[in-house]
Amino acid sequence: MILSNLSLALFTFLQDSGAAEGAAGAAEAPDTKNTMVMMLGIFAIFWFLVIAPERKKKKQREELMGGLKKGDKIMTTTGMYASVAQIQDDIVTLQVADGVRIKFARAAIQGLVDPEAKKDDGKQDKDKDAGNKGDKKELESSAS
Repeated sequence: MILSNLSLALFTFLQDSGAAEGAAGAAEAPDTKNTMVMMLGIFAIFWFLVIAPERKKKKQREELMGGLKKGDKIMTTTGMYASVAQIQDDIVTLQVADGVRIKFARAAIQGLVDPEAKKDDGKQDKDKDAGNKGDKKELESSAS
């Protein structure tokens, strides 16, 4: 939607500038020039909104896959949390629990899990549970 609004604004601007040149008596064909400028503008917008961010994500993913090592805590594309036990070419052996190892394709790894963020989430869950227990006690005492 943003792209179509920008293209419409660019087209209107180019059309107005072409009309001004035509009124001034320019001998060139303004349609060809305007079309070329408009196409370049659309390509530039497309580049900054689609291609550049995608290239950046691809580079980050390649760095992640290249830097993967034994002991890293990861999450697979299916949402399974595990730690890397072994790496062989395109196959990664993940340890899900003590004595439970599963082989995955390297491409099935979604990303690294930040242990600090996980600790913070656990702490927040405990705080919520403590708050809920207090609410239950208040309800029980008010009901009596």
